[in-house]
Amino acid sequence: MIRIFFLFLSLAQLVSPFGKVSGVGINYGTLGNNLPSPKRVAQLLQSTLIDKVKIYDTNPDILEAFSNTGIDLIVAVENYHVSNISSSVPAADDWFAARIVPFIPATSIVAIAVGNEYLTNDDDDAKLDHNALVKAMQNLHQILVSRGLDRKIKVTTPHSMAVLASSFPPSSSTFAATLLPTMTEIVGFLADTGAPFMVNAYPYFAYRDNPGMVNIQYALLGNATGVRDPKGYTYTNMLDAQIDAVRSAIVALGFGNRTVEITVSESGWPSKGEAGETAATPDNAKTYVSRLIERAQSSKGTPMKPNEKVEIFVFSLFNENKKQGGASERNFGMFNSDGSQVYEVDLSCQFCSKNGDDNKMGFGEKVSGGIVRGPSVWCVAKPHADEKVIQAVLDFCCGPGGVDCREIYERGDCYQPDKLHAHASYAMNAYYQMHGRNYWNCDFKSTGLVTFSDPSYGKCRYSQQ
Repeated sequence: MIRIFFLFLSLAQLVSPFGKVSGVGINYGTLGNNLPSPKRVAQLLQSTLIDKVKIYDTNPDILEAFSNTGIDLIVAVENYHVSNISSSVPAADDWFAARIVPFIPATSIVAIAVGNEYLTNDDDDAKLDHNALVKAMQNLHQILVSRGLDRKIKVTTPHSMAVLASSFPPSSSTFAATLLPTMTEIVGFLADTGAPFMVNAYPYFAYRDNPGMVNIQYALLGNATGVRDPKGYTYTNMLDAQIDAVRSAIVALGFGNRTVEITVSESGWPSKGEAGETAATPDNAKTYVSRLIERAQSSKGTPMKPNEKVEIFVFSLFNENKKQGGASERNFGMFNSDGSQVYEVDLSCQFCSKNGDDNKMGFGEKVSGGIVRGPSVWCVAKPHADEKVIQAVLDFCCGPGGVDCREIYERGDCYQPDKLHAHASYAMNAYYQMHGRNYWNCDFKSTGLVTFSDPSYGKCRYSQQ
């Protein structure tokens, strides 16, 4: 199993376009008829590397489920709502008041994605108007300004790579001629408001459509030889080339001297496809997503901007059996609808996962006959919780809280790793188990979270009820 752990990098290395320490983002689609409940999903993700979730609407069940979790949410205006929001500022305010206001600040909403691939959508029923997209973005931003929320919540829109006239070589890329006026307005808006340019980038589709011309390792983010750009840049993977193609197109509009950060709002690899999609396999999906997560956690940029970190959202959390299109469209998920992993990528944090290879994430445990029984639950410290608060929690648990903390003292089985968060996790879990595993007994001033992954390791055993 691939082990991917939290990287405790400096804050300067990890600042994201949305103003928070960066981890890994995930796209959470719901076009399936047997997916876990949003509450169950939120509980699971709290114990993982995932600290940002992008959804495709403003589903109130999801917004409620992610309240007080410490996970940032990006919500969306569906394509068919864009026209109405663009019609007037009061219309945008009505949408915001109904869809967003009831859930903030408990739910940490950091961005509104207006539409999805709106400018390249070919659905005639949607009656999409390019000018409406820009106006809707402006109206929503005006609402945020009037409510004093414009620094917390950004407004942007995700694009497909089809907005480019061509993507190679990256250094000479431009936006499609028919979209130049609209893209100029959008990029200007993003530069003015400090919002990122979102692009859905899929090396898989580029390989699938041109397998004879594209090296599969280049598409899978691992070509050591590299591909050279005429201006001297060398690309060891296609994703970086796609990001820099977008960067060049932005510069070509005249925004070279203004900061517009790029976010990869979707990227993934399917584990299954149609008969001709031979590269859509679990092994390739595991390879791509594992490398993508490592890239998302790293502080490196691209050949054109090596010091500019790129925010990345993996696509996607679940296989969605009701999604339209070919088989590959329904099989981009890391998890099946029943919560089992499609392929093994460990998203657990260092001190709340086993060291053994048998630690597999999931939403439940199977028993004979296919019946799902409830999972065991533990309580651990949030990875980025304030150390002063964590120390106070540890002192309470091992003092007035009545926890036997001998195992985290020197010579104890849980003394190593000798880290505050690890010791606090042991004590918090013991207190939580002692008091009946009520959710309020794992709050600890919002520094605790429940996890379905057993935090035990080696001889260190975390108690359970």
